[in-house]
Amino acid sequence: MILDLEKFIAGQRETWRELERVLDDRERDPSRRMDLDEIKRFHLLYQRTSADLARLESFACEPDLSRYLESLVARGFAEMHEPERIPVRMSPLLWFFHDFPRVFRRRIKEFHLAAAALLVGALLGGALLLADSEAKETLLPFEHLLGSPSERVAREESEVNKGLADGKLTFSSQLMTNNIRVSIFCMALGTTWGIGTLILLFYNGAVLGAIVLDYCREGQTAFLLGWLLPHGSVEIPAILLGGQAGLVLAGALIGRRDGTSLNRRLKSVSSDLSTLIGGAAVMLVWAGFIEAFFSQYHQPVLSYSAKIGFGIAELAALSLLLGLGGRNRPSAGNACHG
Repeated sequence: MILDLEKFIAGQRETWRELERVLDDRERDPSRRMDLDEIKRFHLLYQRTSADLARLESFACEPDLSRYLESLVARGFAEMHEPERIPVRMSPLLWFFHDFPRVFRRRIKEFHLAAAALLVGALLGGALLLADSEAKETLLPFEHLLGSPSERVAREESEVNKGLADGKLTFSSQLMTNNIRVSIFCMALGTTWGIGTLILLFYNGAVLGAIVLDYCREGQTAFLLGWLLPHGSVEIPAILLGGQAGLVLAGALIGRRDGTSLNRRLKSVSSDLSTLIGGAAVMLVWAGFIEAFFSQYHQPVLSYSAKIGFGIAELAALSLLLGLGGRNRPSAGNACHG
């Protein structure tokens, strides 16, 4: 059979590049275990590349391409047949800036579902408070939030020079403890097939929506943003990560009807669960620190514009970490430019 080389290369190039990316990933992070779907995909890519190499054996005018495919096949063969690697000690920084964002992106659908539950709850919480002001006592869990927002703002601004006295540390610790508990519960409630996770996110969204509406309708939007953004820009995503982990766990429990045992499904997600909840814990520690030593200081000590700007900068940095952290540099063989 006569081989149309240009058409052949154009049709198979992406397969070779994908196999190369997988092999590069394995070399960069040899301790990470591939799940069943990744193993199946890797085996398919290896088979296709091996078949392509066999078709090129008699095509002597492309030695560079043949050598490139021989290298990929040899690396793939070694990856499949070498003994199990001994895990290396992982650097905490490498884990947080490389593994954590990669797991987050791999499970992005679960994050979107968690965010949707929180958002729907926030809209309903705001609507309930708008329809009935007395719903505030039912929706808001903290005594500090039950009074008039304008009175609280006036009190906070007049007492700000007292630093961390008068309950600031106590209030901050209450919020941090609540959010850590919520994040862990969000993951644990994945055992209810995700129903409990979604309900908890929905409820916390309702609380957030009620707080936002309560302050905004009394003209305290600047105070609200200056109070919430510095720690909330990290704290709220951390809670969503807990929900994301819970939904990943729920997906493993429900299964895909592919005959895989429950034990294997749980093992396949265990690494992702620990990474997501570990990342959320790191973020909550940071948010707690900011809550205690930054968010609770208001004008005239710290201007609201400075606090809002700080919160926006945190959110941008977190978005860059989760969106770009751990991304592989594009790589492809020079022989594949046909």
